[in-house]
Amino acid sequence: MNRIPSSVIFGLSPYERLFGVKPDYSALRVFAMVGLSVGERHFIQGGIAQDLRSDGRKRLNYRPISVETGVIPHANGSARVRIGATDVIASVKAELGKPSPLQPDKGKVAIYVDCSPTAAPAFEGRGGEELSTELSVALQRCLLGGKSGAGAGINLSSLSVVEGKICWDLYIDGLVVSSDGNLLDALGAAIKAALSNTGIPKVNVAASAYADEQPEYDISDEEFLQFDTSGVPVIITLTKVGRHYIVDASSEEESQMSSALSISINRHGHICGLTKRGGAGLDPSVILNMISVAKHVSEELMNKLDSEISAAEAYEAES
Repeated sequence: MNRIPSSVIFGLSPYERLFGVKPDYSALRVFAMVGLSVGERHFIQGGIAQDLRSDGRKRLNYRPISVETGVIPHANGSARVRIGATDVIASVKAELGKPSPLQPDKGKVAIYVDCSPTAAPAFEGRGGEELSTELSVALQRCLLGGKSGAGAGINLSSLSVVEGKICWDLYIDGLVVSSDGNLLDALGAAIKAALSNTGIPKVNVAASAYADEQPEYDISDEEFLQFDTSGVPVIITLTKVGRHYIVDASSEEESQMSSALSISINRHGHICGLTKRGGAGLDPSVILNMISVAKHVSEELMNKLDSEISAAEAYEAES
């Protein structure tokens, strides 16, 4: 990096030597406060190269996954997901609103993420705010398929009540409680579980005498419609370390990455969204191979999540 001081040029950075002014570090963000020795870095990279990671996993294995549902009583749906030491919560709040003129037959979904300052030292102050924004945008791309809604993993048409007049607006909030890597996948899993836990009140709409008149409606306190999550994808992030890529990277492994590709895939193997981070480029043939691997891994993750969500909802019903 050309802004790091070097002893070769008497403690100056290449940037300062070239431009004659000290570089501005205010825009830089640390993803994780992971300080590794040279030996530790070689151990991590060598283990991945030999398909034996530092915690004993193979390159395409996940850490233990657990799910709790109904963790926030006043939300329409909520869930807590732990993947290893990474711990996240997602909640869903449903409110009636007016559809967008560009999509009169669809509801709206907004996703926000908050990185708790206690989750990791790097989340304090501006670092947490910037990562929160980055994760929110990435989740929007992976779950909602871009601004147009094309390819959305969440069925926005199911949120329409009266075309052009009334729809459900879903506000999805994610909270990072503890961070040890793979935040995007964990948040995606928590959102999927929270949506599965979401009950949307039934709306009874009175017949309107005039087409341009805003209809009157009544929201039921007793009847709820279960949100359909059959099309909601899982997010698979493949992190490239050296010549190989891994799933469910820990913070230490992420500190050694050159790039990462996150792909959201639904139960039918369709890609709903894709986002990349990291400075190193990826050859198109590598991307295609990563997508193929992600599709294979997604089946196992989807089955595991479905099993955990069913068990969590059964436990919640008994409590």
